[in-house]
Formats: sequence, C-alpha cells, structure tokens
Amino acid sequence: MMNIPNHVAIILDGNGRWAKAKGMPRNYGHVQGAKTVEKICEEAWRMGIHYLTVYAFSTENWNRPADEVEALMTLLRNYMKTCLKKAAKNNMCVRVIGDKSRLDEDIRKRIEELEESTKDNTGLHFQIALNYGGRDEIRRAVMKLAEEVREGRLWPEQITEDVISDTLDTAGIPEPDLLIRTCGEQRISNFLLWQLAYTEFYFTSVAWPDFSKEELEKAVEAYNHRDRRYGLVKEE
Repeated sequence: MMNIPNHVAIILDGNGRWAKAKGMPRNYGHVQGAKTVEKICEEAWRMGIHYLTVYAFSTENWNRPADEVEALMTLLRNYMKTCLKKAAKNNMCVRVIGDKSRLDEDIRKRIEELEESTKDNTGLHFQIALNYGGRDEIRRAVMKLAEEVREGRLWPEQITEDVISDTLDTAGIPEPDLLIRTCGEQRISNFLLWQLAYTEFYFTSVAWPDFSKEELEKAVEAYNHRDRRYGLVKEE
C-alpha cells in the first residue's frame, strides 16, 4: 500500500523557460503555472495529501525585470479571486506565508479576506509562499523572540526548537515530508530552510506548467522508496 506524504512542498520552477521554449512571453508561462497550481491542489487532496505548500514568489524575485514583477502581481490579484472561489468549492484552508508588508495594500487585503474566509475549512491546507525567503523568515522570528526577551516575557533559556517553530510563518503546520522541485534545478533556493531538516527531496526535469497528476504520482512513488531514519540507525 502506498504511503502518502502528509505534507508536500513544491518549488514551482520553469514557467518562464517553458514559455520561452514555446516562443511565448514569460508571463504566459506564469499564467499557465497558476492553472497547474489549481489542478495539483485538487489532485493532492484526492491522493490523501493534507498539506500543500507552494513557493510562488521569493524575496529575491523582486530583482526580476520590472514588467515581469508587475505582471506577476497582476496575476496574483486575479489568482486571489480564483482561489477564494476554489477554496469555498473544495473546502480548502488557505494561508499565505512570507513578509506581506512589502506587498501592495489591495493584495494584503485580499490575502486577509482569503485567510479569514477559509480558516475553518477542513479540506486541503494550502500554504502559498509570497515574498518569502527562508532566511528572512528566520530573521523575523529571531527579532520577535529578541523583543520578547527584551520585554522580560521570555528567558533566553526558554528558547527551544519548538518555541522557534511556533514563531515562524508556518506555526502549527507539520514539517514537509516531501519537497518537489520542477524543471531540473537541484537546490532549495532559500525555501523553508528550518522546516526541511528531515524532508525527502524529489527533483524532476518537467517544467511546472507541464506538471500533472501523473508527475505527482511519480514523486509520491519515489518517496515510498526512501528510508526515513531521522538520524537513527535502522535495526538489520
């Protein structure tokens, strides 16, 4: 019987390259990539995956050409509307992780509305990483804890791994069992640095817009051949 990972994280890579290979502008790839996200949310839940986290826009993505960033933000605004409808239809609980303060106010309001209206849903827990960077997340958590120490609400000796986990954007969300990265790159690119400590990695050359139910199944099948020891020695 297949062992289905409880939490899958995905680095959605290759939208721009996929579009370029088809002689289309990069933004066309991002639009198709957003449609793939919707499909994979449904397929993941059908397979028995309970948590899905996608890396949509990193803190480094602001360095892309201004017109691409602008197009991504427009796509994000539209996606928030679609996501609201899809979440209601599929009973999805949606949460956005990352530093939202740099996003435009209208996008922040849409995120708030989306999180508020889906917080009691009991289907797939879907996390979208926006303006997210793993180091930045840890930095913000450290600042928060330092502030608590300064105010006398926390002793340094009380800072355990659990306390740090509970201060991160992903507080209350189990750590990923499987990380998938599409389009051939084999690095984690500042994604969930704290949370991926014991996660299994799966890399595929398939670009994100072409990622399908079958590709997700292949990743889960590969995960089933892994031996997760968490630093322990397995008895022979």
